[in-house]
Amino acid sequence: MSTSKNINILTDELRNNSTATILFHQAIAAKLGINSTDHKCLDVIMKNQPLTAGQLAALTGLTTGAVTGVLDRLEKVGYIFREQDPEDKRRVNIYMNQENAEKNIVPLFSSFAAEMNQLLSNYDDKELEFIIDFIRQCNRVLMKFTEKH
Repeated sequence: MSTSKNINILTDELRNNSTATILFHQAIAAKLGINSTDHKCLDVIMKNQPLTAGQLAALTGLTTGAVTGVLDRLEKVGYIFREQDPEDKRRVNIYMNQENAEKNIVPLFSSFAAEMNQLLSNYDDKELEFIIDFIRQCNRVLMKFTEKH
């Protein structure tokens, strides 16, 4: 059974990790010439493309009006483009501009990814499975509270 001291320490470290993550993404967004909300929307687009503005709104919790602003800004700086859906002419699909992503975004994450891979290689498969489960459970709790509030 965990001690309250260790739970408190872990809770503090999770808060520190959350802050460090936000600061990291703000720094990346600034280097890309966009704000942090646009940067995280870009990540959602990259993982789910093609998608519509309505789908992006649903995935992010942003209003459709806010999403329109995000898409306009991302399109203006060349990170996304929109195309009419060939199967439904009323719908517009959003895509990443892969050339610009590879040129401007990938290099910002490559050294970070290498360092994280080096860090994670210190753990065996059983330990990694435990960490994966912990992160998934944390994400589940975060999403549950996000939906409630």
